[in-house]
Amino acid sequence: MAARAYWQGQIRLALVSIPVEIYSASQSGAKISFRQIHEPSGKHVSYEKVVEGVGPVDRDDIIRGYELSKNNYVLLEDEEIEAVKVESKKTLELVQFVDQSEIDPLYFEKPYYVVPKDDLAEEAFIVLREALRKAKKTALGQLSVRGQEKLVAMKPCGKGMLLETLRYADEVREGQKFFGSIGDDKPEEELLDLASTLIEKKSAPFDASEFEDRYAEALHKLIDKKAKAKGNTTIIEDVEESSGDGGNVIDLMAALKKSVDGDKPAKSTAKKKKSA
Repeated sequence: MAARAYWQGQIRLALVSIPVEIYSASQSGAKISFRQIHEPSGKHVSYEKVVEGVGPVDRDDIIRGYELSKNNYVLLEDEEIEAVKVESKKTLELVQFVDQSEIDPLYFEKPYYVVPKDDLAEEAFIVLREALRKAKKTALGQLSVRGQEKLVAMKPCGKGMLLETLRYADEVREGQKFFGSIGDDKPEEELLDLASTLIEKKSAPFDASEFEDRYAEALHKLIDKKAKAKGNTTIIEDVEESSGDGGNVIDLMAALKKSVDGDKPAKSTAKKKKSA
């Protein structure tokens, strides 16, 4: 089945407009989701709208509300919410360019692929892509989708471009609020050298395929095993358990030295469980 475009429109840079299509770069097909089941009947559980002290209510009597304080709401009709939605535009205006390393990873939300819509748009698309690559810049703009306006960043990605939705400033927490209690002490030089050596030994080019979601893999195996079982229950064997006899690392120096001396190359250990 052909992928469905998340957005179709044109990128505008000054007087130049480039027709493009935007597709999601991520997929959720590998994720496992569950439904709640009523065990005696084997049927899925439905959710009923209930008000405390009132009981079940009709969906037509439900409106949305914004909580100002505990049990104090501003009530909003659907028509009022619709009226303030941003008009869906078919143009992504590139309004600013920043260094590729300037955007903190905290702001990145979701990735999308950008491609030219047709052969006529390809030349201008390539010019913009290569100009961004040469300048080592990322383009910023605001994309109007489904009544909302999303802040986006776009940069070259192979033959195409990568667009990433960004969080707005008020959606990101200030890190210093959490880090303020951490002391300012400098580490011992020898400890720092050992840690640096360990990092260097474990350094390797990033390859996402080297890592596996062990939880998802185990769930798939469990589901397959249960599906093939004759009854409704099955015995799950070979469950890895912690020995429980480990202690805290008291001697940091000894632990680092042992790690440096006995460590294997990064690629060969990427899929193995890390030691405590």
